Amino acid sequence: MPTLVECHSGFTYAERPTALWRQGERLEVAVVEAQWRTPGGKKFCVQMRDGQVFELLYIEMYDEWRIQQP
Repeated sequence: MPTLVECHSGFTYAERPTALWRQGERLEVAVVEAQWRTPGGKKFCVQMRDGQVFELLYIEMYDEWRIQQP
């Protein structure tokens, strides 16, 4: 399911996620624990300020973010 992710973009788009919206609540990223490329885009493992951990996938072809809890 697509989701709204705020991110830092410098030289390229989506260099680092900074926050996400989940169930109407804005959650701030505390730490990007890991990041890697997939065939379709970029994937990040992030820990939020409240301790929740999510995997965020940015699908470049569709300009769309997806969220998962590992």
